[in-house]
Amino acid sequence: MNRRDALKLLGGGAALLALRRPLLAAATPSDEFFIFIHAAGGWDVTLWADPRNERKGLVEPASTDNTETGPITRWKPAKLDGDTDTFQILGDAKQPLGPGIGDLYDLRDRLTIVNGLAMNTVSHPDGTAFSATGRHLAGGRPPASSIDVAIANELGTLQLLPDVASYVGEHLDRRAIPLRVPSAATIAKSLARSDIYLADADRAAITALLSDEAHELAGRSVYPETYARLASQEEAQPRLLSNELKAAFTQPALQTAYPDFDYKGKQLGNGALGAAFAIEAMKRNLVRCVGFALGGLDTHNQNYKQHAHTLQELFGTIAKLVAKLDATPHPTRASTKLSERTHILVFSDFCRTPQINLTGGRDHYPNNSALVISPRFVGGRTFGQTDRDQLLPAGPPLAPPDLLATLLHAFQIEPRRYLRDGQVIPEMLV
Repeated sequence: MNRRDALKLLGGGAALLALRRPLLAAATPSDEFFIFIHAAGGWDVTLWADPRNERKGLVEPASTDNTETGPITRWKPAKLDGDTDTFQILGDAKQPLGPGIGDLYDLRDRLTIVNGLAMNTVSHPDGTAFSATGRHLAGGRPPASSIDVAIANELGTLQLLPDVASYVGEHLDRRAIPLRVPSAATIAKSLARSDIYLADADRAAITALLSDEAHELAGRSVYPETYARLASQEEAQPRLLSNELKAAFTQPALQTAYPDFDYKGKQLGNGALGAAFAIEAMKRNLVRCVGFALGGLDTHNQNYKQHAHTLQELFGTIAKLVAKLDATPHPTRASTKLSERTHILVFSDFCRTPQINLTGGRDHYPNNSALVISPRFVGGRTFGQTDRDQLLPAGPPLAPPDLLATLLHAFQIEPRRYLRDGQVIPEMLV
């Protein structure tokens, strides 16, 4: 008997065994989706979330002296002094916005902005980790799970790809460990399999054998859930490695399916591909969490003139992402759009100094803002504040752990399972 016949025989025997195996407890299915966007480099919040158009304390506002205003579509001039103009503040008292918000301004009634986040760091890696995990780096590594991993661990272990994002954590269901890729196009390459040694029929037989073995072991184990998880992973293999998915997630396929994104942008190209992947993967109900970066915001020198333009491109990409979610049916809920069950968190490393430096840029500053677009958060509102003169948190300061705790609480996830610090802010939630 050759190997292929043996596999078929074993696979058939295992299939008969499967008819007799006991039902095992499984994770609770979820129909919520999550997107985490890192605005890489440290954004200038005075241009969008915390607009400043007066010289107060350290603040030197964006003006025609230091900013290339021509490409900024939401720039409405306001007199600063002499021949120098600054911008008019957009929005209303509940949610004032600066011109860097770009096309996302049209969705302002869905935006939840958090200002005055105390960062206690001006290091790019530390600021990014603090925003995503609620903890500062320890020995150069995140000491806690990031928000995407925490949610994937709670709600995403039944997905083929629970988490396509950044960090890992400890004490997690191994199915929740994120798939880390440099670009969404890499996913198609990772799914490719050669037929030199094994054909699809061989893989299917091996998968059936290993899956049934896991179920059998679960029936005899003190810890049946461990083997049930192994079985679910094995059972996911055929769909994960299908030619359909490989073809859908190539770079040309994603660009063709979602032509509205700017894939040629110097700073945002790969991020735009991440946005296209997020929609396609959620539409197919393959993922629970997707994270990607939109960069180009580390502007210390004369390139500050372009910072507002880069912000406008970043928020324009997010606006297009939301529009696509609005137009895409939910994969498992009839008469529901993806946007009704998709939750977006946008964060950055920190903000930039309120004053312009000697080389025409702004440097790192230990303050921050964040953006949430979620049906479970109160839209059209800004929470938290900074002082009038120096752009530092005012009142009882908020910090990233507070926002992360609130996000977890919104989905009935106990924050203390993943966060050491942070208080839930119920006023943010619907």
